[in-house]
Amino acid sequence: MKVLLDENIDIRLRYAFEGSGQEVFTVKYMGWSGIKNGQLLALMKENKFDVFVAVDKNLPYQQNLHKLPVTIFILDVVKNV
Repeated sequence: MKVLLDENIDIRLRYAFEGSGQEVFTVKYMGWSGIKNGQLLALMKENKFDVFVAVDKNLPYQQNLHKLPVTIFILDVVKNV
């Protein structure tokens, strides 16, 4: 499974996947920093990502997520450092 962590996600979360067999990338690592969500989701589709992890609670209201072959996890955090 290929996972993308949004640029607002603490990079340390990537280490939680170690040993799981998942390929985990960050938006920054992919060179996609600053790209808006619509274009970012299109790039994910082109690059065959399976999962997107973000903290943007407005994402489901801004994008038509049902048309994407990607599972999206929106983390509910008190403070995003």
